[in-house]
Amino acid sequence: MTEKFVEMRHITKKFGQFKANDDISLSVHKGEILALLGENGAGKSTLMGMLSGLLETTSGEILINGKEVKMKNPREAKDYGIGMVHQHFMLIPAFTVLENIILGDEPIKRGGRIDYSGAEKRIKELSARYQLDIDIHAKVLDITVGMQQRVEIMKALYREANIFIFDEPTAALTPQEIDQLMKIFRALADEGKSIIFITHKLKEIKETADRCVVIRNGRVIDTVEVKDATEEHLAEMMVGRKLRNSVEKKQVDQDKLVLDVKKLNVEKNGWLGVKNLDIQVHTGEIVGVAGIDGNGQTELIEAITGMRKIKSGSIEIKGKHYENKPVRQITEAGVGYIPEDRQTVGLILPLTLAENLSLKNYYQKPANKSGVLNYQYINEHGRQLISDYDIRSQNEQVAVGSLSGGNQQKVVVARELASDPDLLIAANPTRGVDVGAIEYIHEMINNERNSGKAVLLVSFELDEILKLSDRIVVMHAGEIVGEIDPKDTSAQELGLMMAGKKVQANTQEAVK
Repeated sequence: MTEKFVEMRHITKKFGQFKANDDISLSVHKGEILALLGENGAGKSTLMGMLSGLLETTSGEILINGKEVKMKNPREAKDYGIGMVHQHFMLIPAFTVLENIILGDEPIKRGGRIDYSGAEKRIKELSARYQLDIDIHAKVLDITVGMQQRVEIMKALYREANIFIFDEPTAALTPQEIDQLMKIFRALADEGKSIIFITHKLKEIKETADRCVVIRNGRVIDTVEVKDATEEHLAEMMVGRKLRNSVEKKQVDQDKLVLDVKKLNVEKNGWLGVKNLDIQVHTGEIVGVAGIDGNGQTELIEAITGMRKIKSGSIEIKGKHYENKPVRQITEAGVGYIPEDRQTVGLILPLTLAENLSLKNYYQKPANKSGVLNYQYINEHGRQLISDYDIRSQNEQVAVGSLSGGNQQKVVVARELASDPDLLIAANPTRGVDVGAIEYIHEMINNERNSGKAVLLVSFELDEILKLSDRIVVMHAGEIVGEIDPKDTSAQELGLMMAGKKVQANTQEAVK
């Protein structure tokens, strides 16, 4: 890897007086996997936005194969062989997967018609080559977040990029999907492609990357050979301090039943996504739901929170029935919800940070005075939560859509925990956040448990499930296939159950 494919020299990017990137230089070679590591808001996505043509530099230069280039838009970046897979997907929900993949690069037959059959054949060949299982005829609005991530990757493969930029590519993937993606990275690198991937997951960097560039507060802290750096050293460079690896669980009363779901059946696209499911959560406990994406977790959560109608069964919260009740009524019953898709469900992107932090109480006093929003309170409330939850923003008046993905996640977490819920439902609560923020969010969730609240945690992160849960239930094909104690369970055993295999009691032997 001696030939430099991409060079970014002395790159600075300003937004007004704010420097998102400050004199950054880096390079990536042909056949190299380069990791870009940094806290939320450190400037990683901004830097890659300039390389992919989404943003223009304030100063500095970009070189491709030794020649300086100027890219004013993503189309020009594509012409230089640059493809970017964004953290927040650039997909049109009403279009099919096939239509999204070829959008802007449609193959044309004689007569000016789109050659859908030719495109389908090529996509299937790429799917087989890189083992990317996607349903090309499904509409994007009907597929899981993990599947959408695969569609974004296929878009870049379809366009025959030579330089691949992945922004938090594993944030929405299961452990099995992550392993497959890392194999795709290596296969692309072996073909001479260059990979730049932004991630907060140190394990992925150690397993996959050749070098790692660490960015803090818009500046490069160091560039290291990954084989020579430990995960602990990388984390300390990123956040500037040592991190804790565990949470303190207190002895609390777990006798009172808060959530009681019985014989729940929920339809998804005409078939049962949740089948005859029972689950209970008590005060002072975190119940983890583990499972591969698409096995009914989303339908379960949406049914409990009122976002999806149930076919049959019962949902009791603090002893009262809430089947098919309005979302607000369920929220007012003391339910907090951190959704798996922060942009579609958790936030209103054009609204300010302060307004988003008040979405649960904007219609109540003191945020509302006789039908008029009390912006003095809303803004003061926003500033307080920004401080309490270390949300990196210029002020509470910026549009929440302008924040980094990790800081958007902090906004959702802050709003839900500030409402002091009796039942917290957290779906992939640390998706796309850095290790420092993960540590903080884990502590906040554990504090809910220690204060006697009930927590239902759904996560694709096995380490997160094992670290936080008091009990773990495993979902497969819409059903609970087992319940295990995290103290007596290995990640391997949990992974087998997630794949649909039952594990014998008191043994590691997996049987079908």
